[in-house]
Amino acid sequence: MSKSNDKKKVTEPGIYDVIQSPIVTEKSQAGSVNDKYTFRVSPQADKSKVKKAVETVFSVSVKKVNIVVIKGKTKLFRGKPGKRSDVKKAIVTLAQGQSIDIASKI
Repeated sequence: MSKSNDKKKVTEPGIYDVIQSPIVTEKSQAGSVNDKYTFRVSPQADKSKVKKAVETVFSVSVKKVNIVVIKGKTKLFRGKPGKRSDVKKAIVTLAQGQSIDIASKI
């Protein structure tokens, strides 16, 4: 058996798998005044996939997408060292005058 067959292929996320959840914090809500919305996205997602997914799901026009990867902290779990998962966030800027009602769509 060759090594190339042993490796698992990373599947590309579908359009509805890209956006995992909205991030609702004080800081992200302050950004919604400036037409900026924050979402937790799939680790395989890139800017173009996030833009396409937001435009499809919410029927809005996306102006800009910024991606941030938050590295997981090292913490103690029941007295043993462990690591939290990494999180990928997307900050989406919409075109002037458009908005998303996060509570009703997701």
